[in-house]
Amino acid sequence: MNYEEAVRYLESTAARGSKLGLERVQELAKRLGEPQKQYRVIHIAGTNGKGSVGAMLASILTQAGYRTGHFSSPALTSPLDYFRLQTQEITEMQFAAVMTEVQAQAETMPDPPTQFEILAAAAYTLFARQRCDVAVIECCMGGDLDCTNIIDHPVLSIITNVKLDHMGFLGNTTAEIAAHKAGIIKHGCPVLLGAGTTDAAACAVIRERARMLDAPFCDAGAMTGTAGEMTLEGTVFRFDGQTYRIALPGTYQTLNAATVLHAVRILRMQGMTFPESAVHAGLETVRWHGRFEVLRKQPLILFDGAHNPDGMEQLHEGLTRYFGKKRCIAAIGVMADKDYSRYAQMLAPHVKCVYAVQPDNPRALAADALAEVFASAGIEAVPCRSVAEGVKNACFCAESEHLPVIGIGSLYLYRAFCGALQEIL
Repeated sequence: MNYEEAVRYLESTAARGSKLGLERVQELAKRLGEPQKQYRVIHIAGTNGKGSVGAMLASILTQAGYRTGHFSSPALTSPLDYFRLQTQEITEMQFAAVMTEVQAQAETMPDPPTQFEILAAAAYTLFARQRCDVAVIECCMGGDLDCTNIIDHPVLSIITNVKLDHMGFLGNTTAEIAAHKAGIIKHGCPVLLGAGTTDAAACAVIRERARMLDAPFCDAGAMTGTAGEMTLEGTVFRFDGQTYRIALPGTYQTLNAATVLHAVRILRMQGMTFPESAVHAGLETVRWHGRFEVLRKQPLILFDGAHNPDGMEQLHEGLTRYFGKKRCIAAIGVMADKDYSRYAQMLAPHVKCVYAVQPDNPRALAADALAEVFASAGIEAVPCRSVAEGVKNACFCAESEHLPVIGIGSLYLYRAFCGALQEIL
C-alpha cells in the first residue's frame, strides 16, 4: 500500500467498533513476531496528562541518546501523529510500510482486530523495525483491557492520575476507574503514581494492586515541586533542589514534569543512563500539540484540549494565571458522553462569548445543544454549522474586541480548528 491506501485501510477498520478483550491484539502481535518484546517499554495510563508526560519522557530519552518511539492517541494533525520517532512524526513511507505489514496479518484473522488494536500492533511493530531502544506507549483508554496492554515486563508503568471520565466504560467511582488503570501493573515491574494524585480511594486500589504483584511502588502524589515564573512561553520549575524550564505552557505541566522527574529517578535505578544535561534539555525542547498551545501570537490564538471536568478545571486555573480578569472569545466543541453540563460554570469568568461547534466524531455533542448549556448560564453563545464557521466568527469577534481566541474541548476538534485558521489568517 502507498500512504493514501494505508490511510483508507485504517479508516475502514473504524466500522468494526470497539470490542472487549485482548485476544485479537495478542494474536496479531504473535503473528507479527511479538515486536513488543524487542525493546524496553514505558507504559502510561491515567485520566489526564498521558500525552504531556509521554512527550516529556520521549524528549528526555532522545536527548540522552536513546532511539525512542512514542505512541499516543488521538492523532491530532494526521494519522502520522499516532507514531513518533525521536520526537518527530513518522514519514508517510514509514506509515505505509508498517500498515502494509500489519494489514497482511490482521485481515487473515478469523476475528479481525479493531482500529485501535491495529494501531497498537502497528506501533509495537514500527518501533521494532526501527530498532528502538525504548518506546513510550500511552494507553488509549483505561488500562487492563486497553489494546496496548500486551507487555509482559515494562521497564516502568506510570499512572498519571485518576479522575472521573469514560464512566460508561470504566466505572462510576475513582476506585472503579483506578482498578482498570492499575491493570497495566505487571509482576515485579516498578509502578509510579503521578504527582498531584491525592484521591485516597484511587491510591489505595493502585497501591494494593502493586502489593499483590510485588511491583515496586512509588507514590509521587505529594511530591510536586514548586512553580516559579509562568508565561505562555513556558514555566520555570524547581524540583529537588534544581531549577528546570518546561517549554510547554499550562499550569498543569508542573505536575506532569514532577511525574517525569520521578520517572527518571526510577529508570536510573533500572540501569538506564540520563545525564542531568539531557533531562534539562529534554524539558526545555519538548513540543506537544493541543495542550494550552499557542497557535498564533498576533492575534493571540490558543488551543487547549480540556475535554473532561478535571481538564476544564485545569484550564480555568491557567486562564486565571495567564490572563487574570481579561476575557477570551472561545470556540468550543465537546463529546456528548462527557460531563459537559459543568463547563459553562467553570468558564464563565473567562469567556465573553462562545461559538459552539460540533467536532467530526460520532460521539460529538450537537452545536445547538452545547450553545444552550452556555446560554442557560448567562453566557452569550452562538451555535455554528461547522468548525470553520465557528473559528471564523470567533476570530472576527476577537479582532473587534481586541481579545484572545481560544479553542476548547475535544482533541478531535484540533485538526479542524487549525485548518480553519489556515483558511482565514
